[in-house]
Amino acid sequence: MISGLVGVLVVIGLPATASGQQSSSGGPTGPSDSYWERFALGAAVSLLAHESAHILTSLALGFHPYIAFDKGRPTVFSGIDSNQYPHDQFLFSAAGLTTQAVIDEAILDIPHSRGGAFERGLLAGGIGTTLFYVTIGRNGSVSDISVMARTGSLSKTQLSLIFGGLSAIHALRISRDSSYAHFFVRPVQNGAALGISF
Repeated sequence: MISGLVGVLVVIGLPATASGQQSSSGGPTGPSDSYWERFALGAAVSLLAHESAHILTSLALGFHPYIAFDKGRPTVFSGIDSNQYPHDQFLFSAAGLTTQAVIDEAILDIPHSRGGAFERGLLAGGIGTTLFYVTIGRNGSVSDISVMARTGSLSKTQLSLIFGGLSAIHALRISRDSSYAHFFVRPVQNGAALGISF
């Protein structure tokens, strides 16, 4: 949760770039100059908040988390014996998706200048991670959804509906807010462009 609050403070502190700004060389620049870099940074911060929440939850519960590889991909392990402490393991597994949902909710609720690339990346990171976990990622042995289903009283389907429902509501709110128009399209001075320029 602490990492989520830090993410919210970062978002609120970064105002959206206004179009028509001048670069240091004097030429006009729009919000698209480094749009995809800032978008990717926002998505990376969202993922970092997710993984940090797992680590901080394990530490707060008095355990020793560690990072190791699971089928070739780096994974944060709780250091919790889930047979002896199933509730603690459930909290550890729920922390990442919950933190991202809280960050997305805060972005959509707290008044601030909306629509910047970094903020869009944060929102996309939260929604994208949840979408992964409630679809193709929900059946992995170390999947947050699978572990929560094994250590709690809810099924994978119920957990997927809860977390997926929150993300669907966030996506609906984004689609109805004009500040987020053309969510995955880079704004340019006279319209919008899809893709990355080199």
